[in-house]
Amino acid sequence: MLKRLRKLHWLDWLVLAVVVAFFGYIWWKIEGSLNYTWRWHLIPNYILRYHTGREEWFANLLLQGLITTIRISIYASILAVILGTILGIARCAKNLTVRMLARTYLEVLRNIPPVVVIFIFFFFLSQQLIEALNIENWAREIAKSENRGVWEFFFGDMRRFPSLISGVIVLALFESAFVGEIVRAGIQSIENGQREAARSIGMSRYQEMRYIVLPQAVSRVLPPLANQFITLIKDSAIISLISVQELTFKTVELVASTRLIFEAWITTAAFYFVICFGLSMLFRKLENRTS
Repeated sequence: MLKRLRKLHWLDWLVLAVVVAFFGYIWWKIEGSLNYTWRWHLIPNYILRYHTGREEWFANLLLQGLITTIRISIYASILAVILGTILGIARCAKNLTVRMLARTYLEVLRNIPPVVVIFIFFFFLSQQLIEALNIENWAREIAKSENRGVWEFFFGDMRRFPSLISGVIVLALFESAFVGEIVRAGIQSIENGQREAARSIGMSRYQEMRYIVLPQAVSRVLPPLANQFITLIKDSAIISLISVQELTFKTVELVASTRLIFEAWITTAAFYFVICFGLSMLFRKLENRTS
Protein backbone atom coordinates (compact mmCIF):
# COMPACT_ATOMS: atom_id res chain seq x y z
CA MET A 1 0.00 0.00 0.00
CA LEU A 2 2.81 2.43 0.91
CA LYS A 3 4.62 1.61 -2.33
CA ARG A 4 1.51 2.50 -4.33
CA LEU A 5 1.14 5.80 -2.48
CA ARG A 6 4.76 6.69 -3.24
CA LYS A 7 4.16 6.10 -6.94
CA LEU A 8 1.38 8.71 -7.05
CA HIS A 9 2.22 11.82 -9.06
CA TRP A 10 1.45 15.30 -7.76
CA LEU A 11 -1.34 15.48 -10.34
CA ASP A 12 -2.90 12.36 -8.81
CA TRP A 13 -2.92 14.04 -5.42
CA LEU A 14 -4.48 17.16 -6.97
CA VAL A 15 -7.30 15.13 -8.56
CA LEU A 16 -7.86 13.30 -5.26
CA ALA A 17 -8.04 16.62 -3.40
CA VAL A 18 -10.58 17.97 -5.89
CA VAL A 19 -12.75 14.87 -5.52
CA VAL A 20 -12.61 15.06 -1.70
CA ALA A 21 -13.43 18.78 -1.83
CA PHE A 22 -16.38 18.12 -4.16
CA PHE A 23 -17.95 15.51 -1.87
CA GLY A 24 -17.17 17.68 1.14
CA TYR A 25 -19.04 20.57 -0.49
CA ILE A 26 -22.05 18.33 -1.19
CA TRP A 27 -22.03 17.14 2.42
CA TRP A 28 -21.83 20.73 3.66
CA LYS A 29 -24.78 21.76 1.47
CA ILE A 30 -26.87 18.86 2.75
CA GLU A 31 -26.00 19.58 6.37
CA GLY A 32 -26.27 23.36 6.12
CA SER A 33 -28.59 24.58 3.37
CA LEU A 34 -31.01 21.64 3.27
CA ASN A 35 -31.02 21.17 7.04
CA TYR A 36 -31.33 17.41 6.49
CA THR A 37 -31.46 15.04 9.46
CA TRP A 38 -29.62 11.80 8.81
CA ARG A 39 -31.32 8.62 10.04
CA TRP A 40 -28.93 5.87 9.07
CA HIS A 41 -30.00 3.76 12.05
CA LEU A 42 -33.32 3.03 10.30
CA ILE A 43 -31.81 1.61 7.11
CA PRO A 44 -30.78 -1.85 8.49
CA ASN A 45 -34.44 -2.55 9.37
CA TYR A 46 -35.40 -2.06 5.72
CA ILE A 47 -32.75 -4.54 4.60
CA LEU A 48 -33.21 -7.36 7.11
CA ARG A 49 -35.81 -7.32 9.88
CA TYR A 50 -36.74 -9.57 12.77
CA HIS A 51 -40.38 -10.66 12.98
CA THR A 52 -41.27 -10.88 16.68
CA GLY A 53 -44.46 -12.88 16.09
CA ARG A 54 -42.86 -15.61 13.96
CA GLU A 55 -39.49 -15.23 15.73
CA GLU A 56 -37.49 -15.20 12.52
CA TRP A 57 -35.56 -12.84 10.27
CA PHE A 58 -37.09 -11.83 6.93
CA ALA A 59 -35.97 -9.81 3.93
CA ASN A 60 -37.42 -6.30 3.99
CA LEU A 61 -37.94 -3.84 1.10
CA LEU A 62 -34.36 -3.21 0.00
CA LEU A 63 -33.22 -6.82 0.24
CA GLN A 64 -36.40 -7.99 -1.54
CA GLY A 65 -35.65 -5.56 -4.37
CA LEU A 66 -32.00 -6.65 -4.51
CA ILE A 67 -32.96 -10.35 -4.78
CA THR A 68 -35.47 -9.54 -7.53
CA THR A 69 -32.83 -7.52 -9.40
CA ILE A 70 -30.41 -10.47 -9.25
CA ARG A 71 -33.09 -12.88 -10.48
CA ILE A 72 -34.13 -10.63 -13.36
CA SER A 73 -30.51 -9.98 -14.36
CA ILE A 74 -29.65 -13.69 -14.47
CA TYR A 75 -32.73 -14.77 -16.43
CA ALA A 76 -32.63 -11.76 -18.77
CA SER A 77 -28.93 -12.30 -19.50
CA ILE A 78 -29.52 -15.96 -20.41
CA LEU A 79 -32.38 -15.02 -22.75
CA ALA A 80 -30.40 -12.08 -24.17
CA VAL A 81 -27.43 -14.34 -24.97
CA ILE A 82 -29.70 -16.83 -26.77
CA LEU A 83 -31.48 -14.12 -28.78
CA GLY A 84 -28.25 -12.17 -29.35
CA THR A 85 -26.44 -15.25 -30.66
CA ILE A 86 -29.25 -15.88 -33.13
CA LEU A 87 -29.15 -12.23 -34.22
CA GLY A 88 -25.35 -12.25 -34.51
CA ILE A 89 -25.39 -15.36 -36.71
CA ALA A 90 -28.24 -13.86 -38.77
CA ARG A 91 -26.12 -10.72 -39.32
CA CYS A 92 -23.48 -12.93 -40.98
CA ALA A 93 -25.93 -15.01 -43.04
CA LYS A 94 -25.63 -15.27 -46.82
CA ASN A 95 -29.32 -14.50 -47.31
CA LEU A 96 -29.77 -10.74 -47.78
CA THR A 97 -33.29 -10.69 -46.30
CA VAL A 98 -32.14 -12.41 -43.10
CA ARG A 99 -29.19 -10.04 -42.78
CA MET A 100 -31.34 -6.94 -43.31
CA LEU A 101 -34.01 -8.05 -40.83
CA ALA A 102 -31.40 -8.73 -38.16
CA ARG A 103 -29.61 -5.46 -38.87
CA THR A 104 -32.88 -3.49 -38.76
CA TYR A 105 -33.69 -4.94 -35.33
CA LEU A 106 -30.21 -4.18 -34.01
CA GLU A 107 -29.98 -0.67 -35.41
CA VAL A 108 -33.46 0.35 -34.26
CA LEU A 109 -32.89 -0.81 -30.68
CA ARG A 110 -29.38 0.61 -30.44
CA ASN A 111 -30.49 4.06 -31.61
CA ILE A 112 -33.69 4.55 -29.58
CA PRO A 113 -33.62 5.65 -25.91
CA PRO A 114 -33.96 2.67 -23.55
CA VAL A 115 -37.03 4.11 -21.81
CA VAL A 116 -38.95 4.30 -25.10
CA VAL A 117 -37.92 0.74 -26.02
CA ILE A 118 -38.98 -0.56 -22.58
CA PHE A 119 -42.48 0.92 -22.88
CA ILE A 120 -42.93 -0.28 -26.47
CA PHE A 121 -41.89 -3.84 -25.63
CA PHE A 122 -43.97 -3.87 -22.44
CA PHE A 123 -47.29 -2.68 -23.90
CA PHE A 124 -47.05 -4.22 -27.37
CA LEU A 125 -45.28 -7.51 -26.69
CA SER A 126 -44.65 -8.57 -23.10
CA GLN A 127 -48.11 -7.75 -21.75
CA GLN A 128 -49.82 -9.32 -24.75
CA LEU A 129 -47.72 -12.48 -24.43
CA ILE A 130 -48.56 -12.87 -20.74
CA GLU A 131 -52.27 -12.52 -21.44
CA ALA A 132 -52.15 -14.91 -24.41
CA LEU A 133 -50.38 -17.62 -22.38
CA ASN A 134 -52.63 -17.02 -19.34
CA ILE A 135 -49.52 -16.73 -17.15
CA GLU A 136 -51.25 -14.59 -14.51
CA ASN A 137 -53.90 -17.21 -13.64
CA TRP A 138 -51.27 -19.98 -13.74
CA ALA A 139 -49.04 -18.09 -11.31
CA ARG A 140 -51.99 -17.37 -9.00
CA GLU A 141 -52.84 -21.07 -8.82
CA ILE A 142 -49.25 -21.93 -7.89
CA ALA A 143 -49.25 -19.21 -5.21
CA LYS A 144 -52.30 -20.85 -3.62
CA SER A 145 -50.87 -24.39 -3.72
CA GLU A 146 -48.81 -25.96 -0.94
CA ASN A 147 -45.97 -27.13 -3.24
CA ARG A 148 -44.77 -23.66 -4.17
CA GLY A 149 -41.42 -23.74 -2.37
CA VAL A 150 -39.30 -24.54 -5.43
CA TRP A 151 -41.12 -21.96 -7.55
CA GLU A 152 -40.64 -19.25 -4.91
CA PHE A 153 -36.96 -20.11 -4.61
CA PHE A 154 -36.37 -19.39 -8.31
CA PHE A 155 -39.00 -16.71 -8.94
CA GLY A 156 -39.93 -15.22 -5.56
CA ASP A 157 -43.56 -14.40 -4.73
CA MET A 158 -45.59 -16.13 -7.46
CA ARG A 159 -48.28 -13.46 -7.22
CA ARG A 160 -45.74 -11.10 -8.79
CA PHE A 161 -44.52 -13.67 -11.33
CA PRO A 162 -46.16 -11.90 -14.34
CA SER A 163 -44.33 -8.65 -13.58
CA LEU A 164 -41.06 -10.58 -13.17
CA ILE A 165 -41.55 -12.24 -16.56
CA SER A 166 -42.42 -8.87 -18.11
CA GLY A 167 -39.18 -7.41 -16.80
CA VAL A 168 -37.12 -10.36 -18.02
CA ILE A 169 -38.63 -10.32 -21.52
CA VAL A 170 -38.38 -6.54 -21.93
CA LEU A 171 -34.82 -6.34 -20.64
CA ALA A 172 -33.67 -9.37 -22.67
CA LEU A 173 -35.13 -8.02 -25.92
CA PHE A 174 -33.40 -4.70 -25.38
CA GLU A 175 -30.03 -6.14 -24.36
CA SER A 176 -30.08 -8.78 -27.13
CA ALA A 177 -29.39 -6.03 -29.66
CA PHE A 178 -26.04 -5.27 -28.02
CA VAL A 179 -25.23 -8.97 -27.51
CA GLY A 180 -25.99 -9.53 -31.21
CA GLU A 181 -23.41 -6.95 -32.24
CA ILE A 182 -20.83 -8.52 -29.93
CA VAL A 183 -21.48 -11.99 -31.40
CA ARG A 184 -21.39 -10.59 -34.95
CA ALA A 185 -18.02 -8.96 -34.31
CA GLY A 186 -16.68 -12.19 -32.81
CA ILE A 187 -17.79 -14.26 -35.81
CA GLN A 188 -16.34 -11.81 -38.33
CA SER A 189 -13.03 -11.69 -36.42
CA ILE A 190 -12.29 -15.31 -37.42
CA GLU A 191 -9.85 -15.38 -40.34
CA ASN A 192 -11.21 -16.25 -43.79
CA GLY A 193 -8.44 -18.83 -44.22
CA GLN A 194 -10.05 -21.05 -41.60
CA ARG A 195 -13.42 -20.82 -43.32
CA GLU A 196 -11.83 -21.72 -46.64
CA ALA A 197 -10.04 -24.66 -45.02
CA ALA A 198 -13.36 -25.90 -43.61
CA ARG A 199 -15.02 -25.70 -47.01
CA SER A 200 -12.06 -27.39 -48.68
CA ILE A 201 -12.55 -30.55 -46.60
CA GLY A 202 -16.24 -30.69 -47.52
CA MET A 203 -17.85 -29.04 -44.49
CA SER A 204 -21.26 -27.44 -44.96
CA ARG A 205 -21.86 -23.86 -43.82
CA TYR A 206 -23.63 -25.18 -40.72
CA GLN A 207 -20.70 -27.45 -39.84
CA GLU A 208 -18.24 -24.65 -40.51
CA MET A 209 -20.13 -22.37 -38.13
CA ARG A 210 -20.59 -25.03 -35.45
CA TYR A 211 -17.16 -26.68 -35.39
CA ILE A 212 -14.78 -23.97 -36.64
CA VAL A 213 -16.14 -20.44 -36.25
CA LEU A 214 -18.30 -20.42 -33.11
CA PRO A 215 -15.85 -22.28 -30.78
CA GLN A 216 -13.17 -19.69 -31.56
CA ALA A 217 -15.60 -16.76 -31.51
CA VAL A 218 -16.85 -17.71 -28.04
CA SER A 219 -13.44 -17.16 -26.43
CA ARG A 220 -13.18 -13.75 -28.13
CA VAL A 221 -16.64 -12.51 -27.16
CA LEU A 222 -16.59 -13.61 -23.51
CA PRO A 223 -14.92 -10.42 -22.14
CA PRO A 224 -17.35 -8.01 -23.86
CA LEU A 225 -20.27 -10.29 -22.94
CA ALA A 226 -19.18 -10.12 -19.30
CA ASN A 227 -19.14 -6.33 -19.48
CA GLN A 228 -22.58 -6.40 -21.12
CA PHE A 229 -23.89 -8.51 -18.24
CA ILE A 230 -22.71 -5.84 -15.79
CA THR A 231 -24.39 -3.19 -17.96
CA LEU A 232 -27.58 -5.27 -17.91
CA ILE A 233 -27.61 -5.21 -14.10
CA LYS A 234 -27.45 -1.42 -14.13
CA ASP A 235 -30.02 -1.18 -16.94
CA SER A 236 -32.42 -3.30 -14.89
CA ALA A 237 -33.26 -0.14 -12.93
CA ILE A 238 -35.16 1.10 -16.01
CA ILE A 239 -37.84 -1.59 -15.70
CA SER A 240 -38.98 -0.02 -12.43
CA LEU A 241 -40.94 2.30 -14.78
CA ILE A 242 -43.22 -0.62 -15.70
CA SER A 243 -43.81 -1.46 -12.01
CA VAL A 244 -41.41 -4.40 -11.80
CA GLN A 245 -40.57 -4.54 -8.10
CA GLU A 246 -36.79 -4.64 -8.31
CA LEU A 247 -34.31 -2.65 -6.23
CA THR A 248 -34.98 0.80 -7.70
CA PHE A 249 -38.77 0.36 -7.47
CA LYS A 250 -38.48 -0.72 -3.82
CA THR A 251 -36.23 2.26 -3.09
CA VAL A 252 -38.84 4.63 -4.51
CA GLU A 253 -41.44 2.97 -2.25
CA LEU A 254 -39.15 3.33 0.77
CA VAL A 255 -38.42 7.00 0.08
CA ALA A 256 -42.12 7.77 -0.41
CA SER A 257 -43.11 6.15 2.88
CA THR A 258 -40.23 7.18 5.15
CA ARG A 259 -38.61 10.24 3.51
CA LEU A 260 -35.18 8.61 3.97
CA ILE A 261 -34.11 10.21 0.71
CA PHE A 262 -30.33 10.26 0.87
CA GLU A 263 -29.95 7.18 3.07
CA ALA A 264 -32.11 4.98 0.83
CA TRP A 265 -30.56 6.07 -2.47
CA ILE A 266 -26.99 5.91 -1.15
CA THR A 267 -27.68 2.38 0.14
CA THR A 268 -29.15 1.40 -3.24
CA ALA A 269 -26.16 2.85 -5.05
CA ALA A 270 -23.87 0.88 -2.72
CA PHE A 271 -25.74 -2.36 -3.54
CA TYR A 272 -25.36 -1.77 -7.28
CA PHE A 273 -21.69 -0.85 -6.85
CA VAL A 274 -20.85 -3.94 -4.78
CA ILE A 275 -22.53 -6.28 -7.28
CA CYS A 276 -21.10 -4.66 -10.42
CA PHE A 277 -17.60 -4.07 -9.02
CA GLY A 278 -17.47 -7.59 -7.60
CA LEU A 279 -18.49 -9.07 -10.94
CA SER A 280 -15.98 -6.92 -12.83
CA MET A 281 -13.18 -8.20 -10.54
CA LEU A 282 -14.38 -11.79 -10.99
CA PHE A 283 -14.58 -11.49 -14.78
CA ARG A 284 -11.14 -9.86 -14.88
CA LYS A 285 -9.62 -12.79 -12.99
CA LEU A 286 -11.36 -15.29 -15.26
CA GLU A 287 -10.17 -13.39 -18.33
CA ASN A 288 -6.56 -13.34 -17.08
CA ARG A 289 -6.71 -17.05 -16.27
CA THR A 290 -8.16 -17.84 -19.70
CA SER A 291 -5.57 -15.74 -21.54
